[in-house]
Amino acid sequence: QVQVVESGGGLVQPGGSLRLSCAVSGSIFSSRDMAWYRQAPGKQREFVAVITRVGITTYPNSVKGRFTISRDNAKNTVTLQMNSLKPEDAGVYYCRLFPDNWGQGTQVNVSS
Repeated sequence: QVQVVESGGGLVQPGGSLRLSCAVSGSIFSSRDMAWYRQAPGKQREFVAVITRVGITTYPNSVKGRFTISRDNAKNTVTLQMNSLKPEDAGVYYCRLFPDNWGQGTQVNVSS
């Protein structure tokens, strides 16, 4: 019944930008923390960004200053704005509705 659906992935050149979206249905969105994770082939899934139910954001050093997470409680959506993309940013990006609802992922490729 609870659905988490990512969109917006694609191919972008190094230094480019991409905006990912996450749509949530079947849940009281405004009362739950949301996060983005990514996973490259052969690598463990890693934390990218989180935004709490009250709008507090946290980023790891790997994306700090380049990525921005935001939420629109009226639309039940979370957005990840990615700027100055690097090849190491490539991977499948997953949206998480805390504690254990995950989307199917959206592919991000960064290549020349």
